[in-house]
Amino acid sequence: MTSSRPYYVASRAEAPNADLEVIDKHSGALAARVAMADDDAMERAIVAAQDAREPMRKLPAHARRDVLAHCVKRFEERKEELAQLLCVEAGKPIKDARGEVVRLIDTFRIGAEEATRIFGEVLPMDITPRADGYLGFVKRVPIGVCALITPFNFPLNLVAHKVAPAIAAGCPFVLKPASYTPLGALLIAEVLAETELPRGAFSVLPAKREVADRLVTDARFAKLSFTGSAEVGWEMKARAGKKLVTLELGGNAAVVVDEDSAHDDPSLADLIERLTFGAFYQSGQSCISVQRILIHARIYDRVRDALVAKTKTLVAGDPKDEKTSIGPVISSKDATRIRASIDDAVTRGAKQLCGESKGESGNVIAASLLEDAPRDCDLVRKEVFGPVAVLSRFDDFDHALDQVNDSDFGLQAGVFTRDLHRALRAWDRLEVGGVLVNDVPSFRVDHMPYGGVKDSGLGREGVRYAIEAMTERRLLAIRPSAAR
Repeated sequence: MTSSRPYYVASRAEAPNADLEVIDKHSGALAARVAMADDDAMERAIVAAQDAREPMRKLPAHARRDVLAHCVKRFEERKEELAQLLCVEAGKPIKDARGEVVRLIDTFRIGAEEATRIFGEVLPMDITPRADGYLGFVKRVPIGVCALITPFNFPLNLVAHKVAPAIAAGCPFVLKPASYTPLGALLIAEVLAETELPRGAFSVLPAKREVADRLVTDARFAKLSFTGSAEVGWEMKARAGKKLVTLELGGNAAVVVDEDSAHDDPSLADLIERLTFGAFYQSGQSCISVQRILIHARIYDRVRDALVAKTKTLVAGDPKDEKTSIGPVISSKDATRIRASIDDAVTRGAKQLCGESKGESGNVIAASLLEDAPRDCDLVRKEVFGPVAVLSRFDDFDHALDQVNDSDFGLQAGVFTRDLHRALRAWDRLEVGGVLVNDVPSFRVDHMPYGGVKDSGLGREGVRYAIEAMTERRLLAIRPSAAR
C-alpha cells in the first residue's frame, strides 16, 4: 500500500496535502495518508460537474457501457489488492473482503449492461376523443449533477451502487467517501481516470463535514444519494432543498423461524449456517445484519443450542488471518457503545448465551448471543451495528410478524417456513422493503430493488432502480397535422 493517496477533482488526481490519516483497524498503525479537500477543491469539482452535464448527456450508451466494462476488467485484475485494502482500512475479515470485491465487480457489470437498456415507452393518447391522432412518447434523460455520500462498512460496493448507476445514466457526480475508509473509493477513481469519461464527469473528495456539507445544501446538485445512519440521513433531507433525495439508512433486521424450519438434521444445519452468517458476517457491521431472531417455542431450545454452539466456533481477531470470522469494529467509540448495549441488556434481565465477559476491551468484539432481552432495550430497539443478536420465543406466527413490525426501522426481514401461505402472509404484512423466505435479511444480490421504509430510508437502490432515480421522464406529444 502506498504511503499517500491523492483525491480526484474533475477526473484528475491532486495531492495538495496528506491530512487524512487512514488507520489499520486491527493493528492501530498508520496505513496511509490521503489528501483532504477544502472549499476550493469542492467548488472546482461542482463547477466541472456542471460543465460536464452536456458531454455526459451526449455520451452514447455504448460508450457508457465501455467505461463500466473497463472498470470490471481492471477490478478483476486487482481483486486481491482490493481485498487486502479492505482488510486494512475497514478491518473486514479477508473472506468477507473478497466477497465484497466480487460484489463490486458484479455491480459494475450490471451497470454496464443496464447502460444500454434505459428504455422509454410509447404512450397511448387515444383515451379520449380530444387526443385522436396524437402520438405520445416518453424517454428518460439524466437528472444532472449528483452528490453521493457513502459509509464505512462497504467501502467498495456501496460506492459502486452510486457510481455505476450515475455513469450508466449519464450523470456527472461528486462523491464523498467515509473518512474511516476512503481508500477503496479512491482506487475506483483511479480506474475511472483511465477511461475516456468527459473532463469533470467525476470527483472523489475525502473532506471534513463542513466542506462536504455543500453536497447537501448546494442547489447546483440535482440529486443527493446518501447511505448512512438514520439520524444523519433525515437531517440531510431536511436541508437538501429542491434536489431529489435517496436515503439508504439503518435497520435492526429480524428473522422469524417457524416451527417447521428445523424438521430434520439437514434443515437445522442449513438454518444455523444462514443465521450465523446473517448475524456475524463482517462483524455485524451491516444495516441488514440479523439482530433479532424470533424462534417458534416448539423448536426454540433445539435451535438456540445449535446456534450457540456454532457461534462459539467463530474465530475473532486479525482480519488478515484466513480463519478469522470476526474482525474489529470500525472504532473504539463504536466498540464501547456496543459493549454498553450488551451490559445494559444483561443488567435489565437478558441472559448472555455466548460472547464477551464484562470489562473486556479492544475493538474486536466476540460474537454474542443473548435471549430474553427487554423489548425496549437498545439491542432490540436500535441498530447495534456489531456482532450481536438477540433471541426470543413466539407461539403464534402472526404475533411474530407483529413483533417484527414493532420497530422504527423497516429495511429487510427474513422468514424461515415451509408453509407457502405463511410466506405470502409475511410478504403482505411485514413493513419492510424486502422479505427473504428461507433466508436471512442479510442476503442481497446487486440487481435487486434495495431500500427500506420508516427510519430505514427513502427510495430504492439496486442498479436499475438507482438509474431510474438518476433520470427524469420527458414527454413528447405530437399533434396530428391539419393537412391530410
